[in-house]
Amino acid sequence: MELQKVIEQAVGGLGYELVDVETSPRARLLRVFIDCPKGVAIEDCTRVSNHLTRLFAVENIDYDRLEVSSPGLDRPLKKAADFTRYTGQEAQIRLRLAVNGQRNFKGVLAGVEDGRLRLECDGAMHVFELAQVDKARLVPKI
Repeated sequence: MELQKVIEQAVGGLGYELVDVETSPRARLLRVFIDCPKGVAIEDCTRVSNHLTRLFAVENIDYDRLEVSSPGLDRPLKKAADFTRYTGQEAQIRLRLAVNGQRNFKGVLAGVEDGRLRLECDGAMHVFELAQVDKARLVPKI
């Protein structure tokens, strides 16, 4: 089974959402980002880390270091559900291919419909295919 799926099942079973998994070359470092509606505390990270450590031993997943943390204030947006969940919040979007000579956009998320992201930038509404989004992150409000 693919590493991402193994981690997603385990994290989901503990009541958390898997936001992202980052690996270093040859998967020596595994970085796991989790979230939950009440927020993520150090105890949550410890719980998930201990569970994954035992799971990786059983599944013979080879790694040197495991890091578990919250996604932070600038949370990455990966799935359509993420864009829907954070509708009304400001985000930075980078597209795979430029649209009218522009790849980077910053604006307010206006929802997802039929696999298309709506983003309001400076009073103008932009619509992008989700498949064209390379990276997306929330803009932190401090």
